[in-house]
Amino acid sequence: MFSRILQVVSVGCLCLFRAVSGYADGVESISVSTSPAQIQQILASFQEHGLPWGGPRSGPSARAGARVAIVSEDLRNGGVLGVTLGIREAAEVIGWSTRVYDAGGTPDGRGKAIEAASASRPDGMIIVGADVHSLSTRLAGLAQRGIAMVGWHVAPTAGVIADGPVAINVSTDPLEVARITALAAIAEARDPAGVVILTDSNFEIAMAKANAMAAIVRACATCTLLEIRDVAISRAADAMPEVTRELLTGYGMRWTHALAINDIYFDYAVPELIKAGRPSGSISLLSAGDGSPAAFLRIRAGTFQTATVAEPLNLQGWQLVDELNRLMAGEAVTGYVIPVHLVTAGNIAFDGGPRMSYDPDNGYRDIYRQIWKR
Repeated sequence: MFSRILQVVSVGCLCLFRAVSGYADGVESISVSTSPAQIQQILASFQEHGLPWGGPRSGPSARAGARVAIVSEDLRNGGVLGVTLGIREAAEVIGWSTRVYDAGGTPDGRGKAIEAASASRPDGMIIVGADVHSLSTRLAGLAQRGIAMVGWHVAPTAGVIADGPVAINVSTDPLEVARITALAAIAEARDPAGVVILTDSNFEIAMAKANAMAAIVRACATCTLLEIRDVAISRAADAMPEVTRELLTGYGMRWTHALAINDIYFDYAVPELIKAGRPSGSISLLSAGDGSPAAFLRIRAGTFQTATVAEPLNLQGWQLVDELNRLMAGEAVTGYVIPVHLVTAGNIAFDGGPRMSYDPDNGYRDIYRQIWKR
């Protein structure tokens, strides 16, 4: 996916990029000087709206009456909640009964949620937001019982999971999400940029995003990576006010950009920025997921946050149901990876933006109904 970015970066960027190496996708180095117009060209391609459906159009009919357990990492997280609601919407259409088990964002909670879901003897399980690597032992037992499993944001890469009990990680490409977020920050910087990255080391996908953003920032000759701050998403409400004050004290006006692996960090950072008297235009917040209603409000109002690479949460809920239906019908998952979409003030009026979410206007509900014959 990064080749799409690199194709344009190789001919244009706002700043000088130092030669860098070690990209996970095999890109060995970039070393180029480019223009603001050219960098905007690549970003514009990720901001297009009303794009046609690119996913599956055929598959097995609905398996009526299935019982599905939804294990959600933390329903206080807007992304997890949005996907869970999408699953339940699609499950009602396909004719399944569902029950949600909220892990509350803790290791102990995950264990209890998996145990309770297993005890309900479901036909299938959908894991929303938990790292399946950390749950491998528990999930292996479920797989031995023939319980089909799919997940959302459960691994550091998107698409089919080659080994393990969970067949697919429904997600946009997390590395492309991260790189576009960092590139958007670099493109909008009018002065030397001082960047802080917020991540959660409890999740492989979060660290993969953070490292990808850091690589882009480090490659920019006019940018400084001030630090990568590890803050558990589950503790964002308690931790971020103090973290924000520490960053303001430590870096002052040198801190011009915050990149986060989730919008939730900014919910609790913005009040502290306002209390500290930082003008909205003096610091820019950009998120590599998930496109929460609060993020949409901030972008629409022009209050600190300038972009989010939003996940189509409701659509992904429908995809999870379709992928699970395929498994229960004895078929392979599609492996479809939904394209990355950068939400800014320029395109927030489209694709669900007025409803404070990214919900593509591509007819996916009708297409899945046709597949399921519902």
